[in-house]
Amino acid sequence: MHANPHPPFTTPDGHAIHWYDTGREFLEAELAAMAAAQSSICLEQYIFRASPVGERFREILTDAARRGVQVTVMLDDVGCWGLPRNYFGELAALGGKIIWFNPVRWRFWVFRDHRKLLVVDETHAFVGGCNVAPEYAGDGVSEGWRDGGVAVTGPVVKSLMESFATQVEIAGNKIWRERKKARSGWVRAGEHVSLLLTRPGLHQGVFQNALRADLLHARDVSITMAYFLPVGRVKKMLLRAARVARSFRLLLPGRSDVPLIQVAARALYGGFHRRRAQIHEYQPQVLHAKVLIVDDLVYIGSANLDPRSLSINFEIMLRIHSAALAQQARLTFQRDLGHSVQVQPVSWRKPSGWWQRFKQKVARFIFTRLDLGVAQFFVQKNEAGTRRASGRSRSAR
Repeated sequence: MHANPHPPFTTPDGHAIHWYDTGREFLEAELAAMAAAQSSICLEQYIFRASPVGERFREILTDAARRGVQVTVMLDDVGCWGLPRNYFGELAALGGKIIWFNPVRWRFWVFRDHRKLLVVDETHAFVGGCNVAPEYAGDGVSEGWRDGGVAVTGPVVKSLMESFATQVEIAGNKIWRERKKARSGWVRAGEHVSLLLTRPGLHQGVFQNALRADLLHARDVSITMAYFLPVGRVKKMLLRAARVARSFRLLLPGRSDVPLIQVAARALYGGFHRRRAQIHEYQPQVLHAKVLIVDDLVYIGSANLDPRSLSINFEIMLRIHSAALAQQARLTFQRDLGHSVQVQPVSWRKPSGWWQRFKQKVARFIFTRLDLGVAQFFVQKNEAGTRRASGRSRSAR
């Protein structure tokens, strides 16, 4: 693996985890792992942009295929909008597989593969928030967005490979197969490491179920979140944790690539402040990381605490029980607080201006009602069609 300033963290169930707290370190580690691949590379990305960093990925993937490595690249059709279909032409000519996830069509365009996953030689994997685009290839302070991830070896890699294979199977407009199989999205790869797989559907909430259980008696909670808009039970469990925990800290964007969701998120600040939560906003660059530290547990991956990640997208999170890793994650959190401004409660009382109230209502409607409502409509429509087809099949017998 690529040289890392942090030593690997090991767990008793046979996992080793490397911590990368900048996008630059994480992407460089992925490039180094692919350059050393011997048998296979499986890359899954929400966004892959034609750019200098994209060209480096393409070159290394193509070189790997040229020396006989089996290369599979899966890209979300919406996230990679604008990427030429022949961008990986040479790789495909060498036998590499290029798969476009859920090609756009009017009924199911809302359901996207937001996962970021790399598995090399079926022995080590990378999970985090980084897409392959220039804004992720910096230090998060002087240049590039604040992001990162982990590399992991051990039993969970097999589960990640199986999850990747399932995504490949359903990629071509067959996204409902996974729901029909009704498999649990909570995969326990060992006593200390679990894989949490979020799928479309309002009752597929393995991420929030795991988090709810861990927050019940949590004493020290630190959350870094790019898009923070919890609703319903997720909002209630976070507010309860803020009230009962000894320390509950939120690190949220001061600068966002989606300003409207930031408007909606700020409307929640008052409720968390009333429960003694500390809220900080990251200043130098856009904050894109998704990391939750709950006592000795670390959650890291692609999912945000918003309706789209929790109910609409395909997402991937690792849940890692390691006091040493949690300590390292808190050091990163503390470092980021040095680049942040603490939000004072008086600043976020009920907005007095009609324009600010209007913006907050519109933002919340879009992200918590409209987006979720459209997705729910298509879920129900599909499942109703499935029931009708099943009924006709039984009648035919």
